[in-house]
Amino acid sequence: MSILRESTASNLKPETVSKLQMLHQANIDSAKGFEEAAKDVENAKLAADFRSWSEERSKQAQELASLIEINEGEVDREGSWLGDLHRSYISLKAAITSDDEHAVLAEAERGEDHIKGAYEEVLEQCPGTAVNNTLQHQYANVKKIHDRVLELRDACKSC
Repeated sequence: MSILRESTASNLKPETVSKLQMLHQANIDSAKGFEEAAKDVENAKLAADFRSWSEERSKQAQELASLIEINEGEVDREGSWLGDLHRSYISLKAAITSDDEHAVLAEAERGEDHIKGAYEEVLEQCPGTAVNNTLQHQYANVKKIHDRVLELRDACKSC
């Protein structure tokens, strides 16, 4: 986890704070999505992975919330309506496919594509900001989880 330095991270441009707010929402949505996915699978190991990844995303959301708050930005702790919609779709698809692990992993991977893309966009648009190290560290975690979900999805085609 990176150390936040208020002397440098507290005077971010409004555009940067806006991008942090977007990433904060993406992390909340991802955390909720993983928590919902944990309920949709019978495989105890996979459910534990989903819960662990949910906790990781919650920590990242909190770290971003701290950065937003020290820059006097608003922090919405509820997640987005798009995230709610995606979680509902995951639940519906899992119910229809009788708790099909591959279907849940495929939907989780779609969500992971979204958050990974969001980080890539922000890192490209905000190079050299005072929060770049934090964003790089979080992106590395996002990519690691994304790749693991993709690997599990591909391995579970016959699940």
